[in-house]
Amino acid sequence: MQLGINLGYWGAGMDADNLAVAQEADRLGYAVCWAAEAYGSDAATVLTWVAAQTERIDVGSAIFQIPARQPAMTAMTAATLDSLSGGRFRLGLGVSGPQVSEGWYGVKFDKPLARTREYVEIVRKAMTRERLTYEGTHWTLPLPGGPGKPIKLTVHPQREHIPLYIAAIGPKNLEQTGEIADGALLIFPSAAHLEDTAIKHLRAGREKAGKTMDGFDVCPTLPLAVGDDKDVTALADTFRPYTALYVGGMGSPKQNFYNQLAQRMGYEKEAAEIQEKYLSGDKQGAAAAVPHELIDQTTLLGSVDRIADRMKAYSEAGVTTLSLAPAGFTLDERLASLRAGSEALERAGLA
Repeated sequence: MQLGINLGYWGAGMDADNLAVAQEADRLGYAVCWAAEAYGSDAATVLTWVAAQTERIDVGSAIFQIPARQPAMTAMTAATLDSLSGGRFRLGLGVSGPQVSEGWYGVKFDKPLARTREYVEIVRKAMTRERLTYEGTHWTLPLPGGPGKPIKLTVHPQREHIPLYIAAIGPKNLEQTGEIADGALLIFPSAAHLEDTAIKHLRAGREKAGKTMDGFDVCPTLPLAVGDDKDVTALADTFRPYTALYVGGMGSPKQNFYNQLAQRMGYEKEAAEIQEKYLSGDKQGAAAAVPHELIDQTTLLGSVDRIADRMKAYSEAGVTTLSLAPAGFTLDERLASLRAGSEALERAGLA
């Protein structure tokens, strides 16, 4: 199992330190550095900045939002980043959510699975440098009856095949991801529930495509906080607002994929309470309603030995790249968390 880091969103208050975190991860041998986007910083700019000032670590989009870019533009960006980074780019895609897709981008959030499939097909075709033609339900290239002509990408990517990941949560999206992608980006993963909530669906998709899980990258992101094992409860409490935001506030009452995931993990009643409080404006109450066990199952907390044991569990569950979000109020604390993550991987015998 490899380690990665996730810098999250630029503009979250730790920007001055993020480059140092990426460079330390590069020095420690971490495999990939991911950056996110929603409706603030864009991931492509951040990844370019990081790639220019690191040497070995891959840079990956977690995610490029599908409603934000036409698929041919994504192919252009991927090819350019791969070329400039010397073949270190990983392309992560996701549909975002209905509020962002329709409220920020003005793109209807309908048929997300079909749109994702067509999008991936166009991106991959464009990056082969064939003349781009496509006839689908959501995209037709060139547009019929107009001046458009089939053209091809002029940039030569560093590699013929750039690894393509999809952020997936629901069973149908996970199955399609296994079928059409090279990896899956997961969030709020519990090692104890991973087979039922993700792996079995990914495996079904791989089998549908006539493939196995060999070579498919299962890449969840987990917050990491290092401390004494007797302080695990206090460490978990620092992530209550984070968990409440996703389970309670990321979406509408009917469309919150993270809330549905918590329900599939056995927290039906608690997920409903968190969402009700969060959407009514009681964010503190929502955070207080998050069960300690849910936080502990979806983060890496405690001593290096405890974290090493959890890493073993994730590896045994099928994780191939464990992406860490190192916690800390200072740069030194975040760097220490990175080093502890690397040490835990070695103690687990997974390095």
